[in-house]
Amino acid sequence: MTVYSYAQYIAGQDRPGPGWTYCLDAGAFLTDPRGTFTRKRRLERAGGELPREDTAGIVGRVGLSAPDDVADALLAAHRAQAEWAAFDLDTRARVGTRLHAVLRERHDELVSVLVSEGHPRRLAEWEIEGLLTGTSEENISFCQGQMEQRFDDPHRTLTLMRKPDGVVCLNPPQNAAASNSFLGVSALCAGNTLVVKAPRTAPLGVAFLYRELVVPVLDELGAPPGTVNLVSGPTRPMLRQWLTSPYVDDIMFFGDSDVGLEFGNDCVAHGKKPVLELAGNDTLVVWNDADLDGAAEALVECFYGSGQICMVPKCAVVHPGVADALLERLVARCRSLRPGYPGDPDVLLSPVLKMDRYHEVLDDARRHGGQVLCGGRRVDVSGDPSLTGAFLEPTVVRVDGLRGARGVRAVREETFFPLLAVVVPDERDGSGELLDDVIAFVNANEYGLRNSLWSGDDKVVNAFVRRVTNAGLLKVNESHIGFAPYLGTHGGTGRTGGPFGELNYPILRTSHLQGVSVAKPGQ
Repeated sequence: MTVYSYAQYIAGQDRPGPGWTYCLDAGAFLTDPRGTFTRKRRLERAGGELPREDTAGIVGRVGLSAPDDVADALLAAHRAQAEWAAFDLDTRARVGTRLHAVLRERHDELVSVLVSEGHPRRLAEWEIEGLLTGTSEENISFCQGQMEQRFDDPHRTLTLMRKPDGVVCLNPPQNAAASNSFLGVSALCAGNTLVVKAPRTAPLGVAFLYRELVVPVLDELGAPPGTVNLVSGPTRPMLRQWLTSPYVDDIMFFGDSDVGLEFGNDCVAHGKKPVLELAGNDTLVVWNDADLDGAAEALVECFYGSGQICMVPKCAVVHPGVADALLERLVARCRSLRPGYPGDPDVLLSPVLKMDRYHEVLDDARRHGGQVLCGGRRVDVSGDPSLTGAFLEPTVVRVDGLRGARGVRAVREETFFPLLAVVVPDERDGSGELLDDVIAFVNANEYGLRNSLWSGDDKVVNAFVRRVTNAGLLKVNESHIGFAPYLGTHGGTGRTGGPFGELNYPILRTSHLQGVSVAKPGQ
């Protein structure tokens, strides 16, 4: 097995740091958690050269950074920024098109790295599909067209152009660190330079993506040293250092809504632009004329990675006329899902981090009259009930009535575990039109990442598209988590993206609009 080794990368050079994070193979950890974790800790205490022996269950290591290293990375990005921004837009856009080709070439290796970090293979392949869509010819061309537009009048040439903000720092989440860190590529295309933090708990995918793919493409294009810098270390001290540095312009932050919204305020107070990618609590609506099999398949997407992904559906609202038929299909599909090792191509579920909160939320749903249709147990990798198991059964809870549904935590809050609340309106929900009530319910969601609808009625579809306002992305009669050309993958409103949240195109969010007027000769 290949054991990857990536030092921190600053100003175009690998640099030794104060230590290493050793990365466990998730399958080995599930088989022998105590032995592999003990080996990891022993290696981290030893430091130094990568040993030739005693690396069973270890897939790689990533160098840690001290505060002085982080300061040097920020300074390197600052020094490189003007030179990189001076590259023409077509050349900078080639970062994306070249990476698209490289991603295809190294697809299988990247899948293996993500699987080793614990991503089920199907989830890893879906993540890479998103990276490929984001760097597709259609997307790159669309984004280039947004960056500069020219107009002529008899007396002058007028241009609207977007200029890079400067130095962008990116803090991806541990649950999908590599794929989310890839949003930094779009910021590079805008002319920004980049400092990426590989999360200490899951750094390997980020380090692989940048050191093996992004950096070689930048070198090929002649980008100056410091265009990309890779660091790793404790989150809070590094974020504080970014906030107080005179060299940082934008900070892309992923994480919990309470923490992220407070951090966004801190960014503004320190003169930094926050780009927030926070929690999601997506709603999927199923109308009475929907393709129920298609809708059930879309709802099963809730359980990708055991629900520990912000953009999967977390709550459903189902027309009472089809609720029983849909739930029968959904529960049957859920009961066929099983835990397993991440390399198994049939596995969707992954180990769950927030076990205690799952049981709190499930108990709250029961107290509010929710009916548990399937799931509810902690299980081991074989699917057998276990008090110490790393997995949870896919859980579906039926909640009757829109009016009181927001009082149920499983409906009101993001559930970062495999629990799907299905709300079925009833006669207590008021005298108005049901469609109006459902749209109002969707818009009342405090979060706003994605929403989707399944309906064959043009009137219902048009009302949903025109009147649902609180999401970055709306999907109709297709996969809730699927990717589409031209449409961004991230961004949202409310507790998802903060006060300035919307569909996120990082090339636009990390740049600013400037108007230019050049008088024609003799005018």
